[in-house]
Amino acid sequence: QVRLVESGGGSVQAGGSLRLSCVASGDTYNAYCMAWFRQAPGKEREAVAVIDYDGAATYSDSVKGRFTISRDNVKTTLYLQMDNLEPEDTAVYYCAADLFLICPSVERTGAGRDYNNWGQGTQVTVSS
Repeated sequence: QVRLVESGGGSVQAGGSLRLSCVASGDTYNAYCMAWFRQAPGKEREAVAVIDYDGAATYSDSVKGRFTISRDNVKTTLYLQMDNLEPEDTAVYYCAADLFLICPSVERTGAGRDYNNWGQGTQVTVSS
């Protein structure tokens, strides 16, 4: 089990940037697949980025080229750098972690039902 605490959400105008952080504690962080999800009002939760133990990342098409996922295994912290934000990025963002033999790609991750460790979420609001 790993405990996850997100921070860094807020309100920005379209074209702006935010960086989300997710601090992990309680277990061997380096062994976990880590992911960022988001859920907008009235929509299903979706994976936006996944990163494996070695730092290899995959992104959803909607954020590719604008968002960057990274991890610091010394600080046991996951990041999501979000640039050129759009109103459609407005959502609650969650980080999640789990142990997989092979980290699934963001396409195979879907809504993240296989992830068992979740943060509390942080709101991101982008105005036009």
